[in-house]
Amino acid sequence: MPSLIEERTEARPNPRQEESARAKGVSLRRRRAVTAARGVAGVVTLALLWEILPRLGVVDDYFIPPLHVVAQEWWRIAGDGELVRHISASLVRSAVGFFLAIAAAIPLGAAIAWYRPVREFCTPVLELFRNTAALAILPVFTLILGIGETSKIAIVLYACFFPILLATVTGVATVDPQLLRSAKVLGLSPVATFRKVVFPAAVPTIFTGVRISGAAAILVLIAAEMIGATAGLGFLINYSQFNFLIPKMYAAIVTTSFIGVLVNYGLIALERRFSRWRAA
Repeated sequence: MPSLIEERTEARPNPRQEESARAKGVSLRRRRAVTAARGVAGVVTLALLWEILPRLGVVDDYFIPPLHVVAQEWWRIAGDGELVRHISASLVRSAVGFFLAIAAAIPLGAAIAWYRPVREFCTPVLELFRNTAALAILPVFTLILGIGETSKIAIVLYACFFPILLATVTGVATVDPQLLRSAKVLGLSPVATFRKVVFPAAVPTIFTGVRISGAAAILVLIAAEMIGATAGLGFLINYSQFNFLIPKMYAAIVTTSFIGVLVNYGLIALERRFSRWRAA
């Protein structure tokens, strides 16, 4: 079993070498298949432990019911439409707050990194709010905006805004100076330089913040829905716990985890699409 040091220092082929290897019949599909198989094995192991340990009495099967009980409950609430209603409520709130954060954070982050006066003006205020946890400021949103949809969307926007902002600032500020010199030699205007050189080069870093925010959009919203909501996965988890509907609670938790995984892999696929030039 390779250690972390060996894994990190292992010699890897560059894109041209990979193409050459494929041309010689040495495919990377086997390595990817092995990686996928190990991941599936890990998930299956977790599922087996979840099923077996409560049956053997290692854990209390009332508080941690076997997996098949949770699966039956998940199927029941999915079939009668209850789960779909709560998922829809959570996804709408998360999506609206998430996309509003993207629309606000990327332009502001680019301006902060690109123009020194904007950076000097905005940095102190942004640092103040960046170090204030989203859930700590949730009561403020509730007092000002009420307990309806607006406050929940606002807390998601707040939680997603700063990872995207910081990633954008970092991505734009750390563009290779050689690229900027090349753009200047070619006679590109500052606007054209940013649009054709700087922003494309910063996209991979920006997407790091977007992926972090994608997870935050789900996690923070679940917590907000536990405090004040009549629908949503957070409400379902909290309601089930207070009414000792333990299998339903775990079904909602598993659904939340599954949605988070889907969001993460969706953002990874989107990042690869916008970063195709890196493999060229």
